Amino acid sequence: MTISPQALQALQTVLGPDYLLTAPADRHCYAYDAANGLFVPEAVALPGHETEISRILQIANDYRFPVIPRGTGTGTTGGALAVQGGLVVVTSRLNRILEIDPDNFLAVVEPGVITGQIKAAAAKVGLWYPPDPSSANFCTIGGNVAENAGGSAAVQYGVTRDYVLGLRVVLPTGEIIDTGVRTAKGVVGYDLTRLLVGSEGTLGIITRIILRLIPQPAARQTLLAGFTDLRLATETVGRLLKARLAPSALEFLDRASLACVRQWLPYELPEAIQALLLIEVDGHPHDVQERAAAVAAYCRGQEAALVLEAQTPAETDRLWQARKVLSPAAFKLKPHKLSEDVVVPISRIPALVSAIEGISAQAGLPILCFGHAGDGNIHVNIMYDRSQPGEREAAQKAVGQIFTVVRQLDGTLSGEHGVGISKAPYIGLELSEAVIALSLRLKKAFDPNNIMNPGKIFAPPTSCPEASAS
Repeated sequence: MTISPQALQALQTVLGPDYLLTAPADRHCYAYDAANGLFVPEAVALPGHETEISRILQIANDYRFPVIPRGTGTGTTGGALAVQGGLVVVTSRLNRILEIDPDNFLAVVEPGVITGQIKAAAAKVGLWYPPDPSSANFCTIGGNVAENAGGSAAVQYGVTRDYVLGLRVVLPTGEIIDTGVRTAKGVVGYDLTRLLVGSEGTLGIITRIILRLIPQPAARQTLLAGFTDLRLATETVGRLLKARLAPSALEFLDRASLACVRQWLPYELPEAIQALLLIEVDGHPHDVQERAAAVAAYCRGQEAALVLEAQTPAETDRLWQARKVLSPAAFKLKPHKLSEDVVVPISRIPALVSAIEGISAQAGLPILCFGHAGDGNIHVNIMYDRSQPGEREAAQKAVGQIFTVVRQLDGTLSGEHGVGISKAPYIGLELSEAVIALSLRLKKAFDPNNIMNPGKIFAPPTSCPEASAS
């Protein structure tokens, strides 16, 4: 027990009995995320204001217990899990859109706002927030900022960090600071905003976010290109980008992925189709019409067996819905999975997918490759059944083999899911000892008593990602 009775009493004084949860059933509700771990926190706080968060962190520093920030728990690397016990701080009550400023193209929001709600609010005034993770309808913007989430539009529009102008953050010592600007430019002092984006809750708790918005594209067109040859599909990704057709989204689904979502597609696909590219272009209506036709012609020239353009908004929605349900639909194959999101240079996507096919065959497990091919970010889902002897071990071994291939291809171990606990054992494959040491010195400067989400990113997990604690 890391939280003493005296500390619990101090927390209850700040939060009141309704917003400090200590009953076992309540604590179990916050013991897991979209990864495979189960770590039951000692208590759960649901603050309603940043001043309460400040007092919580001051108490945590006084009594030396861990604090773990949490949104809706959609993360896939265990970043919101209480791996060393302590207090989970849930930001769901800080859920207001404080401002949509169409004249200056920005929004000011609290961390508990659902990302899809921000997109909808911006759309009402003709603006757009481009980052679009598959979980946008139920993940929070605070979690997106903490993980630097991306999405299908990243190939053209970038990721979360490209839209965060400023932050308000409660530091682990309880101090409240503002970073960044409300303007298009700003270079006064160190760029603490970009340091905090993607820091996975290890440097503080975000309480306010200033987001850059952009005008809504006047038109969009979605296309589907089906290939009977997997390698040809992956090679077409780089060729299509070099053809200067500027897709705003370019997604890839391999044969295993396609098998999981065929029923959601608006078209019946021939069984011979082994891979899909889902492509979108946007901009001025006339330009979109011309580029969509050019993309379709280009894909046919690359021997695509099937090229279809969505004819109605309903068809477009069904195409993207099929892509967004892919991750949960993978459980049709096996009841458990390890979900990775590696990135390689675009020209090396064919080599990555080919290598993963070999690893899948060696492991005797289905491994899905899909995702944001336009920026080289491939989601790799290793499916297994932990009730079957040896499958969990084979899945874990496959992760290490995949990461080794990724590094050999000059790639990175994570594009948008973060490190959390699941990738912490492998971080030395990518970061040098000097870089890790410098990062830990930065962590100590922010968090001298190491109360803020300990055990994440740089430290190995206290136990394997599938362990449990009570």
